[in-house]
Amino acid sequence: MAPKLERFVSPGKGNGLRAAARIKTGELVYSAEPLACCVSNKLSRHVCHHCFSRQETLLRCSQCKMARYCNTTCQKQAWIGHKRECKCLKSLLPRIPNDSVRLAARLIFALLNSSKSSSEELYTLEEHESHLSSMSEQKKQGLSQLASMLELYLQQEVSDLEVTSALPPSCQEPLSLIAKVTCNCFTISDGELQEIGVGLYPSLSLLNHDCRPNCVMVFVGTNLHVRAVRDINPEEELTISYIETLSLTEDRRRQLEDQYHFTCHCQLCDSQEKDALMLSGIESTWCPLKEALPRLEGLKAESDWQALLEGCSHLLSTVSDDLPDENLYKLRMTDMAVDASIHLGHWEEALGYGEKTLPVYRQYYPDPHPVHGVQLMRVGKLQHYLEHLEDALDTFKQAYRIIKLTHGDDHPFTSDLLMKMEECRSEMDQQSSSSHKRKEN
Repeated sequence: MAPKLERFVSPGKGNGLRAAARIKTGELVYSAEPLACCVSNKLSRHVCHHCFSRQETLLRCSQCKMARYCNTTCQKQAWIGHKRECKCLKSLLPRIPNDSVRLAARLIFALLNSSKSSSEELYTLEEHESHLSSMSEQKKQGLSQLASMLELYLQQEVSDLEVTSALPPSCQEPLSLIAKVTCNCFTISDGELQEIGVGLYPSLSLLNHDCRPNCVMVFVGTNLHVRAVRDINPEEELTISYIETLSLTEDRRRQLEDQYHFTCHCQLCDSQEKDALMLSGIESTWCPLKEALPRLEGLKAESDWQALLEGCSHLLSTVSDDLPDENLYKLRMTDMAVDASIHLGHWEEALGYGEKTLPVYRQYYPDPHPVHGVQLMRVGKLQHYLEHLEDALDTFKQAYRIIKLTHGDDHPFTSDLLMKMEECRSEMDQQSSSSHKRKEN
């Protein structure tokens, strides 16, 4: 058991993790490799299925046609875990099972291949909740379909006897296993907090949720790091956020109830203190933005960047200064305008929208928060590209003050940020030197 944390029974929540000693802001509390993981289907062509790094070109598995790797080294190292999966994928072509089915299967393959017992974890698979008893019939039906797909997927490669030997009793029924996987898996993200896959980290399933947590999760490849974002006293509960918290209290609670089967009573939810700010402005002014968001999110999902930018720009111009930048729907639309502008190479426009988001992010994501740090890095890159060097260096410095705590000094994203700061300083020195020479001449 890691010395910085310990398992305990959290009042009103059940099992949890708490600090076993004083933990300082930015301190690495715990790190873990997944028991099983897989790259998200929607990113399977762009992310290495072994090291989870994004690459322009990847080698494709000649058998299943789905798995992709940086190089032959990654492909060889992945073969132990991919060997059985490869046959299962091949048997279903051209169909590809969804992420939950593939993750459940990889869990079975990992347990069949491994000598490590799940009892070495702080929280065993047997103890994981399936929440089947509290699910609606509609949700159970959806999970039953996934369970049937899992059986079909595994049928040629894994016998019932192997499943019985590999899994604890409460996980041997496909429906129970799928339910446990969907309720307890973590989204694996890159340094910029963009989703790249899903993984099971049994011990860390003990971490309870808070909409203003005292810890954050970041990943280095598939290795999950839990870091403190404020000082934590001995015996204080460790919390993370299960969801993106930039939503109204009602929406956050609904998502947590639907996905994780509990009602959140954290301080932020019970006080609803940010709701008034998120709905600032006159309702008749922001309502068209709220109504347009699903259509615009659809355009983003389809990567129709031109139509997305036109839609966002038109709506944002209609509200202009009549609606505070803090309004939730205006902020979401401004963020999408940044995305669209970047994809279209409209750098000045992207910077204009990006700079508008920064004061608002500071209010909604109290420092140190990785989402605010990543947004600062994003805007800093635009400033740097457009040669606004002093602004860029200042923005990168603000980002570094956050990222060094949320990601740690040894994270690749932190290294990239430090390199950008050094590039700015070097280019500013060159400009200063050129200016002096012109004056001398």
